[in-house]
Amino acid sequence: MTELTPHAARVAGLVDLHGARRDALLPLLHDLQAAQGFIAEEDIRALAQALNLSRADVQGVVSFYHDFRTQPPERPVIKVCRAEACQSRGVEALLEALPADLRDRVALETVYCLGLCSVGPNALVGGQVHARLDAGKLTKLAEVAQ
Repeated sequence: MTELTPHAARVAGLVDLHGARRDALLPLLHDLQAAQGFIAEEDIRALAQALNLSRADVQGVVSFYHDFRTQPPERPVIKVCRAEACQSRGVEALLEALPADLRDRVALETVYCLGLCSVGPNALVGGQVHARLDAGKLTKLAEVAQ
């Protein structure tokens, strides 16, 4: 019996949770990205094998959705909701108030709706949603994310 690579072992554990079904591909990709911050080529190969898909099938899904990365992010990522509800609650002013040195040390990415419109502005950091942001909370998130 051959020993699994770390990527194949991680994929196997997730497949045990979600099942080896074609419709589990997106949840599996999300879990992999949450665990390591990106989807490695080895993950794509292991997923294709586990789900009986071609590597092109898996790579096609990864490349279609802009949220998936195939390389580790260079800086910590803060996904900031810029949908209408968060816009009306002042998200743009919060982003402008973020000190320039922190803006250079984190990657601010735009998302449109985190599903908490009544308690915005919101941001997503490391899979955790932060609601009711003000300038101080966003600054603290950027400091901690480093």
